[in-house]
Amino acid sequence: MSEVGLPHSSEEAGESRGSNQRFPKRSTRSTGGYESVEHELKGIKYQSRTYAKLKTLMNRVNEESIKEEHRKQQQRKAVGIDGVSKAEYGEKFDENVADLIDRMKKFSYKPLPVRMAYIPKIGSDKLRPLGIPAYEDRLLQSAMAGVLNEICEERFLDCSYGFRPRRNAHQVLREINQTIMTRKVNYVLEADIKGFFDDVDHDWLMKFLENDIADKNFLRYVKRFLIAGVVNTCQSI
Repeated sequence: MSEVGLPHSSEEAGESRGSNQRFPKRSTRSTGGYESVEHELKGIKYQSRTYAKLKTLMNRVNEESIKEEHRKQQQRKAVGIDGVSKAEYGEKFDENVADLIDRMKKFSYKPLPVRMAYIPKIGSDKLRPLGIPAYEDRLLQSAMAGVLNEICEERFLDCSYGFRPRRNAHQVLREINQTIMTRKVNYVLEADIKGFFDDVDHDWLMKFLENDIADKNFLRYVKRFLIAGVVNTCQSI
């Protein structure tokens, strides 16, 4: 299988920090399987450390990464408005993935609206909304999220813990405890942004992404997901 691999030179990867020079497209080589996906992601991490802006990211979302995301999905997860489960998608798996990749390359792929359901909120008698994407959207979102994680992880401050891989609330508590016990602290401020994900400004979100990413095709699909819409089923799960 022929997929896009890592750049053969630093100039193919993106824009060097402090430079606005444009570089040619990268070449291709054969890769395969889980190790290939991991190799590609490590390459993105290296590029994020080296370049101010990253290019040619969309080709990281390929047949191999989509198949790897399918493998990771839980069997009994709630389905989106397409009604398609992992098992059903897997019945014609290779054919489905090939068709998905073909539609992506032609830019004819458009995400479906997210199905909104409601689940119990821990420590409260209220329900909280949960967005459930269509199955193909879930695969594509996961693959793109993997790319974004590798970019952002190299740029986040070490004191940042929220929604980051291999970081959790217990680590935050240990850090706070260590800080209070070993340093002079006058006060502790706790704040929460109410409904942040409900009200986040899409235009500003795209501006932040454009600050680090120069791949217009990758950004184009991010925007499509943002404007895909929601179908509120008023169902609890």
